Amino acid sequence: MDIQQKLTGFAMMGATWIMWLLVALSIGGIAVALERAIYLIRTSENVRKLKVQILALLRQGDVAGARQRLERSSSHVAVIVAAGLQDPGDGAASAEERMSGAMQIAKLRMERRLAFLGTLGSNAPFIGLLGTVIGIIRAFHSLNDSAGKVTAGLMADVGESLVATAIGILVALPAIAFFNTFQRIIKVRLGRADAFGKEVLAHLKAERPVITGPVA
Repeated sequence: MDIQQKLTGFAMMGATWIMWLLVALSIGGIAVALERAIYLIRTSENVRKLKVQILALLRQGDVAGARQRLERSSSHVAVIVAAGLQDPGDGAASAEERMSGAMQIAKLRMERRLAFLGTLGSNAPFIGLLGTVIGIIRAFHSLNDSAGKVTAGLMADVGESLVATAIGILVALPAIAFFNTFQRIIKVRLGRADAFGKEVLAHLKAERPVITGPVA
């Protein structure tokens, strides 16, 4: 038996298993989307209000109070800024490095499992297309067995092949929508954390001016 006969025998199994695979993948995608949505909601924060409170404490010289306020927050923005205030005596350069590291960790945590959604959204239509190809091959065999007559079995195979493509598209659309939405939220949060961190760095630099000239 050559490779063509083996592939033909495989195609005769039909596209039903492809559709069940797509259903299973869609359930996995929904689970990931719900888990990420809950996580992002739980780690949300009114950044404007937080910034006002922290900057007010820093202007008063209450660095310990600012750290305590940040530690009470579960948001990634607070975690990033808190890293910069961990040891303000080290200077603004060290604070910037700590915030940069904290930002990378926060990004990884927020992007966790999003690769599955991106992969699902990109490849689900191709999986559906595979089901279509299998269904068409099976339809041709039904047409050959019926000596060219259009039968109910033939129409069922053609319909099954088209349904596989439709399911693939339906699985891909929400996966891509969720993936893009989460990526946008992450980008906004990191941008706000970066802007917030720069204001904190500006305060730390003002507190420790750098002397570049000779001291009399």
